Amino acid sequence: MTIRSDHGAAVAKTRVDSALQFAASMIAPACDAGQGTAGTFVSRQFTLEKLPTEATLRISALGLYRAFVNGRRVGDDLLTPGWTCYDDRIAYQIYDVTEYLRIGENRIEIWLGDGWYRSQLMWALNPVFNCWGERAAVIAELNADGRLLLKTDDSWKSGFTPVTRNGIYYGEDYDARIVPHDSHGVDVLAFDKGLLVPHETNPVKELPEHTPIDSWIEDDGSSVYDFGQNAGAYIRIRVKGEEGASLRIEHSEVLGPGRFFDNRNYRSARAELIYTLAGEGEEVYAPLFTFMGFRYARVSITGQAELVSIAMIPISSVPVAAGGFNCGVAAVNRLVENTIWSQRSNFIEVPTDCPQRDERLGWTGDAQVFAGTACWLADSQSFLRKFLRDVMHDQRANGAIPHFSPDPTRLHPIDSRGDWAGSTGWGDAIVIIPWQLYLHYGDAAVLRECFPAMQHWLDYLWGISNGPIIRPPAVWGANGFTFGDWLQPIGDNRKPRPTVADDCAATLYHFISTQLTAKIARILGEDQEAERLEIRTEEIRNAFKTEFFTPSGRIAHNDQTSWALAFLYGLVPPEHEEAARAYFRRVSEETDGVIGTGFIGTPALLPALTRLGMHDLAEKMFLNRKVPGWLYQVDQGATSIWERWDALAEDGTIYDPDMNSYNHYAYGAVCQWLFEDVAGIKPLEDAPGFEEISFDLTVLPALSPVSAWHDTRFGRIETGWAVKGETVTCRLLLPEGITARLAAGQNRKSLKVDGVGIEPGRELKLTKGEHTITFAI
Repeated sequence: MTIRSDHGAAVAKTRVDSALQFAASMIAPACDAGQGTAGTFVSRQFTLEKLPTEATLRISALGLYRAFVNGRRVGDDLLTPGWTCYDDRIAYQIYDVTEYLRIGENRIEIWLGDGWYRSQLMWALNPVFNCWGERAAVIAELNADGRLLLKTDDSWKSGFTPVTRNGIYYGEDYDARIVPHDSHGVDVLAFDKGLLVPHETNPVKELPEHTPIDSWIEDDGSSVYDFGQNAGAYIRIRVKGEEGASLRIEHSEVLGPGRFFDNRNYRSARAELIYTLAGEGEEVYAPLFTFMGFRYARVSITGQAELVSIAMIPISSVPVAAGGFNCGVAAVNRLVENTIWSQRSNFIEVPTDCPQRDERLGWTGDAQVFAGTACWLADSQSFLRKFLRDVMHDQRANGAIPHFSPDPTRLHPIDSRGDWAGSTGWGDAIVIIPWQLYLHYGDAAVLRECFPAMQHWLDYLWGISNGPIIRPPAVWGANGFTFGDWLQPIGDNRKPRPTVADDCAATLYHFISTQLTAKIARILGEDQEAERLEIRTEEIRNAFKTEFFTPSGRIAHNDQTSWALAFLYGLVPPEHEEAARAYFRRVSEETDGVIGTGFIGTPALLPALTRLGMHDLAEKMFLNRKVPGWLYQVDQGATSIWERWDALAEDGTIYDPDMNSYNHYAYGAVCQWLFEDVAGIKPLEDAPGFEEISFDLTVLPALSPVSAWHDTRFGRIETGWAVKGETVTCRLLLPEGITARLAAGQNRKSLKVDGVGIEPGRELKLTKGEHTITFAI
């Protein structure tokens, strides 16, 4: 079974072609009673006098679908047709079904689920149902040997499936006693076929299953299974027993003290499965139209039934790793693995914040801080580009970028909270994500596609306070409200550590996005706009200096986030650099190695320290085992990245279950630093897509030995280094097509490349093959 995709097609052309080609109608089961009710299907009998040499099914839906031809499932893609702003684009898929057909009578049956289209989105206080529509429906065509054989129209039938209720947050109830049969007709819906586009990214797929590493029986007789990994996934069971017996499967990410099964952090997401047996031998079940975020499953049995086997099936749009990092500290290696798992778990059609609770939304802030890491760890090009199209569709008329996309609040405003759009650090995703795609894949087309939205966003930012300094309102939802450095730790609340203020954080990002868009304008040949934005960049830089720097060179809030971002993006005035370095070092040392940054500061912290030569501090903060710290999570048994630094106390107590996810990739953005600084591989803006790289590793002796690899369009880059005494020995393997720029800096004493000494100050270009580099520290 194969799926065909057309990722490279331009969206506008795709829409025209799709509209012209689809002859079928969008049909809805007449028996469908709406969201949260019994699942339905549509069906059609047809006769073949001879078998075609090639047959394809082209299909999409309002809601989710699963297709069957002569009782066999079509394809192995999950959660199709995927999730987009359905009022902008709906993906379709094409499957080869040649081998499924037979001479004589044939039957096609397409089951429908509520999915993101109409099941609950958002949390209990402001739930949105039927976000894009109230009718589940499908459009499909069967083509054989170049001619249309069958299409959805008013001749189809409908009926009920064994799925008695389903929803993304709800989970799924399945009664195997129900045998689908045609009982009703269909309704032909008015539908704009111009919305249909080929699936724009890789489909969601299953990863290898995880079997339990432990299990136990609770006092009430239910069984708990530990799969050893927190993941976006679902359960597959094999069960046998009497007709009408049932299994209830609950899910959780963590256990409380005493192995207490605790999923309070799911909030209003039921996230359960209930399976009712048909009583016909061994039965196999996995949900069709939902997924959960979990490590543990609790199974309760009612009636006479035996659970033969149970497994976790992780799912993802990016199941294949594109990079890896390993070092001499086992906890760091586990941290990288945790980041990979959080990316997989949250890259399910949309880059979500979490896969478990009543949220699972495409938060733009999380995506922008993680975009660089995402590209290192998986091929994220088409996935993020698809997401950007949703972001642009959700962009407000005033230029504000949504807090998350696809955005239910655009169609269903939450009156009490104002417009959910316009936060700095979050909206800047429209600039930063395309830039990362350009660096990693040489994708200038994404810059061109997003450029008007970038301009509109920058004009919105300037307009918040009518000038270079942004003064965000404190009221949530007001125009220009910002999340700032979200979840920034403050230490002891009796004497909290300094934190960045909203005006400083917002202005920092105002500068970052304006400077970056000016670069993008130059790349696109938009020189007049580039000039305008370069002037604006300098206005923001000068205003930032006046507003936030004292005459002694101290930044206003003297916190780690302000310093890290200001240094990393060149906002520290040259005359203050020496004093600023001293302030930054002191504010970092005063925490005794613990982190003082939140969502926007954390990705900048270690790169800033490293590039300022404060390697001792970078090493200490990264390897810190106390909270807040990356390795504290690992020591507490985390198998994915947490939303909060203090998500779990040392005694295992859960902190604030009302807002606590144990599978949030944002803080995993530190992996970008591991690849670009510690392993030393940096993509270059003047030779993007890895045509050339900068190779300049940062030696942190405690991490030795270090190795890393990354798959590029040219092939695999491999590198590694180790410290022995005062000598560093490094290996670099380059595929054909990639050139590495190696600078012989003053800190590289006795530098040799492939046995040849290199004079300080020289830049060397290394090409295809394996290279050995040595120097003294």
